[in-house]
Amino acid sequence: MNNKNLENKSGYLNKDFQLFHLKDKKNQEFEFHYHDFNKIIIFLSGKVTYLIEGKAYYLKPWDILLVNNHDVHKPVIDSSETYERIIIWANSDFIENHNYEDCDLSTCFKLATEKSFNLVRLEAKFQNNLKSIIGSLESSLNSHDFGGKLLSNSLFIQLIVYLNRVHLGNLYINDDETLKYDKQIEEVLKYINSNLSGDLSIEALSQRFYISKYYLMHKFKKETGYTLHNYVMQKRLLMAKDLIKTGEPITKASVQCGFNDYSSFLRSFKKLFNKSPRDFLI
Repeated sequence: MNNKNLENKSGYLNKDFQLFHLKDKKNQEFEFHYHDFNKIIIFLSGKVTYLIEGKAYYLKPWDILLVNNHDVHKPVIDSSETYERIIIWANSDFIENHNYEDCDLSTCFKLATEKSFNLVRLEAKFQNNLKSIIGSLESSLNSHDFGGKLLSNSLFIQLIVYLNRVHLGNLYINDDETLKYDKQIEEVLKYINSNLSGDLSIEALSQRFYISKYYLMHKFKKETGYTLHNYVMQKRLLMAKDLIKTGEPITKASVQCGFNDYSSFLRSFKKLFNKSPRDFLI
């Protein structure tokens, strides 16, 4: 098995969150990759198409992309224009620790997954709120004044609250011209991610979706950048790691994620994470 796509984890976050304000004009190509943390991308300028889980988003200034941990994604950048963006890496545990009562701050990320729609495009009147919060957050992070970290944390939570309000209130613009994707592959992706414990062989999927297995393999790779086998393997291993981190017994977690051969599970797990499942036990 080719494990190249099983190693495309990118970035390491050892803080509650990190903000990067990047501006460049260079020819660069990215591989499809994923993160262990949530990611917020605020597009400012350039000519960029962002590919997330089989969908292509054609970005406009001040578009926001909500990228869940484990979402496979990459930007396609036209180097003839200056590409400016703000990228925020957000620790899922940090967000969860600020939940209270019926207020789940990860709702906006969950809704992005449920709707298979990662883009938030705001009307001009709402963009000003976003610009104000981001400006204050950047200033605070670059300051050494008293209480700087506390203020930065509160501004970050303010940003997350605002994004949730926008999502829950459907205050974003739906623009069909912004999005391009293959509906059949979208259904395949939804099915895979909802049935990781089941039979996800190429034969089973081709029969379920009435498509030849060779055409399915070709189409899946074209739309997602992953072979179908590697995609399923990676998603199962990521799910297994999450289950183990919550205290699920390792053997039980492997079965729940569709692995019938425990030794094969251990080998694949170590190749992806460079760690044993026991290293993730709480």
